[in-house]
Amino acid sequence: MKRSYIKILGLLFVGTALVSCENEFDESVEDGDFYTAGEADFSNYVTVGNSLTAGFADGALYLQGQQNSYPNIIAGQLEHVGGGEFFQPLVNDNLGGLLAGGNQITDNRFVLAVDADGNPGPAIQSGTPTTDITNKVTGPLNNFGVPGAKSYHLAAPGYGSVAGVAMGTANPYYARFSSSETSTVIQDAAAANPTFFTLWIGNNDILGYATSGGTKVDPSTGEVVAAEDHNVTGNVDPSTYAGNDITNNMVFAGVYSQLVTALTANGAKGALVNIPDVTSIPFFTTVPPLALSPADPTFGPQIPLLNQVYGGLNQVFAAFGQADRSIQFSSTGASGIVIRDESLADLSQNPAFATALTPVVQGIGAAVGLPLSPAQAAGLAQVLAPQFGQIRQATADDLVTLRAASVIGTLDQDRFNQLNTVFTQGGIPAQTAATLAGQFSVNGVTVGMANQFVLTTDEQDNVADAQASYNATISQLAAANGLALVDARAELQTVAQGGVPFNGGLLTSEFVTGGAFSLDGVHPTPRGYAYTANAIIEAINAQYGSTIPMVNIGQYGTIQTSNIID
Repeated sequence: MKRSYIKILGLLFVGTALVSCENEFDESVEDGDFYTAGEADFSNYVTVGNSLTAGFADGALYLQGQQNSYPNIIAGQLEHVGGGEFFQPLVNDNLGGLLAGGNQITDNRFVLAVDADGNPGPAIQSGTPTTDITNKVTGPLNNFGVPGAKSYHLAAPGYGSVAGVAMGTANPYYARFSSSETSTVIQDAAAANPTFFTLWIGNNDILGYATSGGTKVDPSTGEVVAAEDHNVTGNVDPSTYAGNDITNNMVFAGVYSQLVTALTANGAKGALVNIPDVTSIPFFTTVPPLALSPADPTFGPQIPLLNQVYGGLNQVFAAFGQADRSIQFSSTGASGIVIRDESLADLSQNPAFATALTPVVQGIGAAVGLPLSPAQAAGLAQVLAPQFGQIRQATADDLVTLRAASVIGTLDQDRFNQLNTVFTQGGIPAQTAATLAGQFSVNGVTVGMANQFVLTTDEQDNVADAQASYNATISQLAAANGLALVDARAELQTVAQGGVPFNGGLLTSEFVTGGAFSLDGVHPTPRGYAYTANAIIEAINAQYGSTIPMVNIGQYGTIQTSNIID
């Protein structure tokens, strides 16, 4: 197969529904006519959480996103029931990147752009940001949302140290507004003396594991390796966790209890928000695992040869007791991409595997009109053995990440270089060697997609088990403290499973066109945040007998449709 790009995203429609709008309220009655605070005091509303609380969107924290954060939307509605001013640590611009001493340390936001071939998709907004973390935010604050924070980070001293950012021990977003180099997020939030609070934390305790396909980078080697699920390892020391590891359930429960205790210490009432199914977001639902179409002009004609190649390999799999790895491409419908699954036994660790591959390689050579000597076939088998040792075909149960869209069907340059060298050193003419090397170096077809691009069912189970435990903790603490419980998990399921009607449209989780999620495939749009705000308001009203009005989500925008930022 020649180098090709298999187009995954058919983003053909970008209509007027994507244009940002001014925020308006559904209700037009006078304050006090129908709105009451019930049993709660909303005069000083404080919120604590991670990127979702901060208003993060499109892969960055930018001004418009913060202004449309769900806490800011809620605060606007609380004004109808005695709510006071709401202060956020606003950034300076709509580019979204951060500086540290004048040097840019985080990327700018995504915008919807069109490439040279006319294909729409996310692109990094150009420009130099103006928000420098060394310029501390001063004055009172109500929003303590910290992008990237896990549960235990909120109680970690020094997490807001400017000096610690460069060392990787502190968070640049919190460093902008921490009260000191040694303060904690929860200390600062409690010091704001809330009369009412919302707490939404725990997503990141599993999200990094999920979005990385259950992998992390080994700092000592730079290699991508499996991330840890500390419910399996039993490790309860978060200071030893890598960024993409899953937080132990006991650690989460202990820290979350401390957070609730701190926020309710002065008698404040509040709402706890549980953890949605992170695998229901567009980051995992946009790129199909069955992505290879026989109608594709660069893939379809290769199906007979590919099945001949994998037919021999399938026999080897069967001989090693791994018949369930069988790979078969369909000539009538979509086929699964080929992936590397590190949960499988690595057959390449058995020297007999390469030996068993040798006749398969000879058969492949004959099929393409290239007779290979036993020595040549054996040498090529040695090269291919590690690549084939843990591959299988993706099924409908696998989740392929959004990042994989630009990788499937492209050339794996490392594999190409390796094979090309083997071919040419084996006496194969240069042009033929390059052609063959290219055919055996197509990501997702003849090269198993790297583990970081796919969340397998075993990895999904790890995420789901942790999430269920976290949510049980949140539910128990809400009940024990008389707090409202917001079922964000159920709300996201509604959006993902058919959508939510509103006056003027339907809010769904479809990437770009659905309206709920921004261009990073993880964080909401303003409309998605407005929907979130309504869910929280509804839970608050139910718990405390208040009548806080909700907003018309249709009056909130979705994604930025061009590189021009107002």
